[in-house]
Amino acid sequence: MTDILNGLTVPLNRRSFVKKGLMAAGAATMAPAVFAEAGSQERSGALTRSGSLNTGDAALLRFAAAAEILEADFWIQYNELGGVQDSEVPGGSGSPVYTAKLKNLDGDFDQYIHDNTDDEITHFTFLNAYLVANGAQPVDLEQFRTLPGSQATGSSGSLRLTNLMQLTLDTSWWTRYRSSTHNPDLDPNFKFPPAVPGLRNGQFTAIPRTDADLTPDAHIQAIANTAALHMPTIEQGGNSLYPSMAQRASSVEVLRILISIGPTETMHFQTWSDKAGNALNTPLAPLTDPTNGLFFPNLNAPPNDKEIFTTNLIMPEPCPFLSRSLPACSVIRPTETTGVAMGTLRFLTDMGLFIGQSQAFFTFMADLAAAADAATRQC
Repeated sequence: MTDILNGLTVPLNRRSFVKKGLMAAGAATMAPAVFAEAGSQERSGALTRSGSLNTGDAALLRFAAAAEILEADFWIQYNELGGVQDSEVPGGSGSPVYTAKLKNLDGDFDQYIHDNTDDEITHFTFLNAYLVANGAQPVDLEQFRTLPGSQATGSSGSLRLTNLMQLTLDTSWWTRYRSSTHNPDLDPNFKFPPAVPGLRNGQFTAIPRTDADLTPDAHIQAIANTAALHMPTIEQGGNSLYPSMAQRASSVEVLRILISIGPTETMHFQTWSDKAGNALNTPLAPLTDPTNGLFFPNLNAPPNDKEIFTTNLIMPEPCPFLSRSLPACSVIRPTETTGVAMGTLRFLTDMGLFIGQSQAFFTFMADLAAAADAATRQC
């Protein structure tokens, strides 16, 4: 199957995914964003049901809802420590030191975290409500809320679904979107170089674990930088996933949902891609974390000063699309649909976002992914 985030062709099914995922440091899994059909029509603001969801579309929708619940969970953790706390996104009281380091990357960083968090909360609440309105089972992951979160001042101390403190990040999306010659849909075995190689060679925290992480200064800035690279790494997944899954939707209304929510993920990705560039440019880079040696290069300085690494290129370069016999086109990539759900789960498992989760959680998510990948478009 195709790993939609890296364009790697990897044979994978539900059984092998569960087995391999459980072997990977006890990590579980996350499902990305996808939805399903509703035989309903919107007329003058009123939802009028004309039938229940078919099996495939219901599976897509449930996978999407689970993914958005999980995404909201880690964004809430970011907001508690580095965002804006208000009635829209309650919980936590903020970490002034961590927030200041994030704001070194952009003065509005805390507001962006808040708004991204709010978006993801609305996504899963809408999807679950849509499932219920069309006679399908919503997704509830509360039984899996067992992971301890940050104990730093500012955190609510709540139990979590996701783990932001042992991340291993593949930042090859950076060069994938800047490449004018390669597209993972056409070149599934091409290795795009990562922006920050060190982030895939260990486990790193993106939030202060305790107040001890607030010093030394370079250490807490490195934690903020890790967050700044994690955010677009996650959002580029939904950026590709929505159009990939839309190709499997049977209902026009479900297609409408996918192509309406999907661009929001793209807006998130481009925003965080820009902020990540600020972490990899003067005056904040180069930076080395004195506690673990994690190195953030200056991508605008030698030997990285090449177009494929340039930090202000946040719009996708035109690349081959569908066929090399056609002109280059600026597109979301990849958008190959085969195995997209299970491939995304595998990617997020490798990221470490679910280290510490239970086998039951992992099995639950793998079942959702398998069902979503089995969905076929009914014309």
